[in-house]
Amino acid sequence: MKEIYSDLIQFRGTHYEFGYKQGEMLKDSLIIENRRRIWKIRRAHFIIKEQEVKEAILPFAPGIWEELLGLRDALQWDMQEVLREFGGYRLHYQRSGCSIFTDTDYMIRNYDYHPKTYEGRYTIFSPTDQGYAVIGPSQRITGRMDGMNEKGLSLGYNFMHRKKPGDGFICNMIGRMVLENCATVEEAVDMLEEVPHRHSFSYIVLDKSGETFIVEATPRGTEVRRSNVCTNHFEIMTHENRHHLVDSYKRMDAIETQKHRVTNAYQAFRMMNDSDKGVFSNQYKNWSGTIHTSAYFPKELKAWFALGGDREPIIFDFGKWLNGEQINLKRILGKVDTDLPFVHMDKNVR
Repeated sequence: MKEIYSDLIQFRGTHYEFGYKQGEMLKDSLIIENRRRIWKIRRAHFIIKEQEVKEAILPFAPGIWEELLGLRDALQWDMQEVLREFGGYRLHYQRSGCSIFTDTDYMIRNYDYHPKTYEGRYTIFSPTDQGYAVIGPSQRITGRMDGMNEKGLSLGYNFMHRKKPGDGFICNMIGRMVLENCATVEEAVDMLEEVPHRHSFSYIVLDKSGETFIVEATPRGTEVRRSNVCTNHFEIMTHENRHHLVDSYKRMDAIETQKHRVTNAYQAFRMMNDSDKGVFSNQYKNWSGTIHTSAYFPKELKAWFALGGDREPIIFDFGKWLNGEQINLKRILGKVDTDLPFVHMDKNVR
């Protein structure tokens, strides 16, 4: 078993100030050292144009552009480098797993991916310039893997495929945009139908109304459906599915079989996080091992989080934080059954 951690990052201020603060934290970090090594090995196939990205971001989330400027100034990089690392537009994304289960009061999400992509950052950010406060783990610094905002809107996404990518945003940046700018599932669905998508994902949203919507999204269009279980295949746009979906159906069947015995959020969390229930995955070498399990409670404005399997969740009272209380925790600890390196913890990640 490998001991891992996520740093807890709390910030109240403007997007630019948040970007600058993160840039200072990232200087000389293993995240930056490893990413630069990876970019030397794997050159981008195209140039990311600053004006193109700016024009794409501003209509949806102008604050995030300011955050990118703050990162640029703190790191003293040129904007091309910043956009390649943190811009979330027209970037490459590897395949992944992930499973989501919801009820009227909560969303439970397993984040399944490769350890070398995991940054170990759990963020709580309340912007003072524009947008809603959001709690959740980050990806590519500016993006969010899953999360909940101050209005109770909760979101997670599940990978479908990378075939025929489009000129659009990658999943984690789309997640950030939705959470910062949408108060309800209806607003979230509208944005997910409007924003340009780079790859094909399902986006799952839940709010205080207790209704869950799943938006099946590709660069070629979107479809919306209601369900409380989602893994890694489309139910409406089946023509877009990958050919090999055995693991996706296996995890979905495991949830469907057990959900009728789930009578509360803790039991649901155990169904997703326990390594013997058929949903949690140890397939880290195949880019689909469960690294964290998140839970969000829109009506209570609370969030649960655990790194690795068979863990008790850390409980965050987001409502109290929004009222000014700081959380007296600097680092979340966990264990995963792999010896693969993590980008924020290990040197020479390739």
